[in-house]
Amino acid sequence: MSRVNRRTLILNSASAVITSTVVGTAIAREPQRRNQVPSRELRALIEAHRATYAAFGRAVHERGSSGRDCARASRAEEKALVAVCSYPAVSEADRRAKAKYLLKVEARGELDLKEHMQAVLRSTMWQA
Repeated sequence: MSRVNRRTLILNSASAVITSTVVGTAIAREPQRRNQVPSRELRALIEAHRATYAAFGRAVHERGSSGRDCARASRAEEKALVAVCSYPAVSEADRRAKAKYLLKVEARGELDLKEHMQAVLRSTMWQA
């Protein structure tokens, strides 16, 4: 029959803590295997937004474009951006690509509507 005393218990507990810390640190330092390529759907949404953003820029700067043309281009660009915000990025590659793209958009000061933030937040929720 083995006797467990306080000293043995403390020594074993300390060893377990040290071992789990070392192993956890080693795992955290290892590069995780992940799919580095975003999904086709997300890439298409980002490209659609880039295209509508460029079209909006052309509509604003072109001579002879009417206010109606600018408004239509603005709505199309906004809709495309909300689609990117709404995309439920599940894979690591999608999350990274979506975050990087939206951070670039935000740096230009264009991720400013409440609909953008609501779409981003809703995209993170699990669908029941």
